Amino acid sequence: MNFELNEDQRAFRDVAAAFAADEFAPNAAKWDVEGHFPRQELEKAAALGFAGLYVRDDVGGSDLTRLDAALVFEELARACPSTAAFISIHNMASWMIDTYANENLRQKYLPDLTTMSKIASYCLTEPNAGSDAAALATKAVADGDDYILNGSKAFISGAGASDLYVTMVRTGEAGAKGISCIIVEKDSPGLSFGAQERKLGWHSQPTAAVIFDNCQVPKQNLVGNEGDGFKIAMAGLDGGRLNIGACSLGGAQECLDLSIAYLKQRNQFGKPLASFQGLQFKLADMATELEAARLLLHKAATLVQAKAPDATRFAAMAKRKATDIGFEVVNSALQMHGGYGYLQDFPVERYLRDLRVHQILEGTNEIMRLIIARELLKD
Repeated sequence: MNFELNEDQRAFRDVAAAFAADEFAPNAAKWDVEGHFPRQELEKAAALGFAGLYVRDDVGGSDLTRLDAALVFEELARACPSTAAFISIHNMASWMIDTYANENLRQKYLPDLTTMSKIASYCLTEPNAGSDAAALATKAVADGDDYILNGSKAFISGAGASDLYVTMVRTGEAGAKGISCIIVEKDSPGLSFGAQERKLGWHSQPTAAVIFDNCQVPKQNLVGNEGDGFKIAMAGLDGGRLNIGACSLGGAQECLDLSIAYLKQRNQFGKPLASFQGLQFKLADMATELEAARLLLHKAATLVQAKAPDATRFAAMAKRKATDIGFEVVNSALQMHGGYGYLQDFPVERYLRDLRVHQILEGTNEIMRLIIARELLKD
């Protein structure tokens, strides 16, 4: 067991850290206030290979490992968790096309996705099918050379701004076996979008409903075979859970570092806050829990990469641990900053708002516990 990063991994991490410091950090607060979607900066991230981190290199991907990607997302999230998380979702959608689509679809879409000249969204959740994803109702009915889609998707990151929507639809029987995956282009007839959601955080990325009203999509846009959709969706989420966990680690690490600096310079009762043992103990616990979460996430990333039998369980464990601990660390950081932590003039409250949703998306942390328990109780 070697816990040291290799030379390439240190290089990926350092490039991501420098990019985030130069491009995301100076703008993140403004993007948050204005609800600005930073498309130009996303394309700059893509130029460094961050838009296709584990997509094959023949279509412009970086062909890196899941652990490499986790290192990148942690560094990007130190500057802006909202924007880093959007890049994660784009990567997940692109990976699904790269892994399960036929060669024609790979060559048609991925060169643009890896440069982010086109952006992809992932469409699984529906108004009445959240944690119970296999109950989704959006239907695709064959009509000659096309499918006709009817239904809607909820809480879709990038809705209205993205160019492609990797969408899970029902082509067959009830339950998981009747679900298929299809790529829907933004200009497809019958595709529309709901109003932008008003959210607690994640203000640098748009979120809305995706609506299919007799939406016409070519059958050739089917990813894999009919009935493969749920398998594709769940495989994508294993990786997505690693990425969102890494984003929580990055945001929390930044807030821990901000807290250390604040405690050293802030004086009360005639001495620096850093000299108070109670706050020292809190810092120690924050750092310990964060490192434990990071180690678990890195182990899970190696198992997902290796397609190990227990990869899904460890991905769920890592996501649960990293997102819960990430939010706890940021909440403790805000408390350490006192009244200043509650002000938008200080960055901690933005991290708190952005990291809160990580405990909900890519499968709620309650669902993570169900996945873990189900695997433990298998015969």
